[in-house]
Amino acid sequence: MKKFVNDPKDYVPEMLEGLALANPDSLRYVPEFNLIMRSDAPDADKVALVQGSGSGHEPAHAMSVGKGMLNAACPGDVFSAPPTDYVYETVRLVASPKGVLLLVNNYTGDRMAFEMAQELSEADGVRVRTLFIDDDVSVQDSTYTVGRRGVAGNFFVMKACGAAAERGADLDEVCRIGEKVNSVTRTMGMALTACTPPAKGSPLFDLPDDEVEMGVGIHGEPGRRREKLAPARDIVAELVTAVADDLPFASGDRVALMVNGLGGTPIGELYLVYGLAHRQLADRGIAVGRSYVGEYCTSLDMAGCSITLVRLDDEITGLLEDPASTAIRVF
Repeated sequence: MKKFVNDPKDYVPEMLEGLALANPDSLRYVPEFNLIMRSDAPDADKVALVQGSGSGHEPAHAMSVGKGMLNAACPGDVFSAPPTDYVYETVRLVASPKGVLLLVNNYTGDRMAFEMAQELSEADGVRVRTLFIDDDVSVQDSTYTVGRRGVAGNFFVMKACGAAAERGADLDEVCRIGEKVNSVTRTMGMALTACTPPAKGSPLFDLPDDEVEMGVGIHGEPGRRREKLAPARDIVAELVTAVADDLPFASGDRVALMVNGLGGTPIGELYLVYGLAHRQLADRGIAVGRSYVGEYCTSLDMAGCSITLVRLDDEITGLLEDPASTAIRVF
């Protein structure tokens, strides 16, 4: 498998360095702790938001650092949680008198690293809260986690919390908003191909050309089952049914609909999936109020997609529509 890589162990630092060099006015790279932070951090007037996880999911999370989103991200190596001391040092660098909220995708290694960093930070007198994101409906437990996984729905938690923080909300309020958004967000993904980590140099798992993995995790974890490749309308129907029936979403609901690419799917195919999902939701009486199509939380070069629904109300809609965000991603 051909990739742009020098030494695989330098893949993440070189990526982060390039990210900072491309955005010198807004981002700062701290190589000793492998973190990206806003150049204007710390900000004493707002709650600081920090997220991290293994790398390989870009643009999550390092590319979501900026006004209206994260204050910092501390990614680990590809598909590996960041070390506790990296998270602790990130908190220390962005700590605000208004507190720090750690947004953590629900994976065992990430939970351990962030919970230990919270304890260390609190011992230093920093107010810290931790919010676990678990929007994946595919499986209850998997290779990397106990309980549901955090996947592309993390974007909506980041966006809503970031908007609230920019408005000056206190730590309890920002955390309440994040918990609320997480509670009405559901996602399920599927893979057409496996992904290839730089250090491995070959596909992470074997997926025959005529099969797909329904409910795959963003680290290549097994999903619900493997099945034969089917027409797009049938694949989308299975994803929509799994997501919509889980909350459950009901006729009369207004939702945000995200079709997220996993890294190797052409944008045209993602819009095809979006159109099918939109029509299938309409058949259920579910109205789409906000639309998101693109790559938000990937799995390196995996071909496939995920579908996310967020039940909207006036509060969540206002936060998602907030124009303050100037993070690198275009929302």
